[in-house]
Amino acid sequence: MTVTQSFVDLETATGTMRCSVVRPTIDGAFPTVIFYSEIFQITSPIARTAAYLAGQGYVVVVPEVFHELNPIGTVLAYDDAGKDKGNNDKFTKALSDHDSDTEAIVQWLDEQAFCNGSLGSFGVCLGGHLACRAALHARVQAAACLYATDIHSSTMPAGDKPQTIEQLGDTDAELMFIWGRQDPHVPLDGRKLLYATLNEVDTNFTWHEFNGQHAFMRDEGDRYDPELATICHRLILDLFHRALR
Repeated sequence: MTVTQSFVDLETATGTMRCSVVRPTIDGAFPTVIFYSEIFQITSPIARTAAYLAGQGYVVVVPEVFHELNPIGTVLAYDDAGKDKGNNDKFTKALSDHDSDTEAIVQWLDEQAFCNGSLGSFGVCLGGHLACRAALHARVQAAACLYATDIHSSTMPAGDKPQTIEQLGDTDAELMFIWGRQDPHVPLDGRKLLYATLNEVDTNFTWHEFNGQHAFMRDEGDRYDPELATICHRLILDLFHRALR
């Protein structure tokens, strides 16, 4: 299935947010996935992943996660300067502002003829956290959360709402977590805490751990593991094919 890409600027509670919209070129109404990026925003690997998912029959919306803190169209480089800027943005923007971004996207999607009303979330790194956070929205039916940072540590500013780990019992969505065992950002103790919490609050979730580094699915750089990426893409598609169709 071929895809087409466009951009839309949405008004949120904290300013204008540009989103990439990738969807099948054929006519029809499709399930939608909000795809939350890493701290670097919409890089080439993120764009390629969005196109891959859209080609399976989904509308994929990728917001600029730090739109309040950067000029529209900002893409940070995968280098020390980009990492420092992205991490600074991550610890500046409140989770409650990410929530209002999600609400703006959902409202816009409800007005689009190419969306059929089914909605999931997906994200990597920071985006894995935001995909989990998005599952607190009543409309989100499933969330694929890849090496999600800072949920276990509650280190991101929450704003006027609780930390994500404190609200995991409030979602009816099916969650899927994918981790790399060699990921220093979410060590074993952090994964144990999150796993225990999900069970304590009786969340509907699946859990997968692989021998991989942080960002092992990013198809750029020396962490990339194509074989693991293929397995994980299959897990993500299985989740969305089942939960959104």
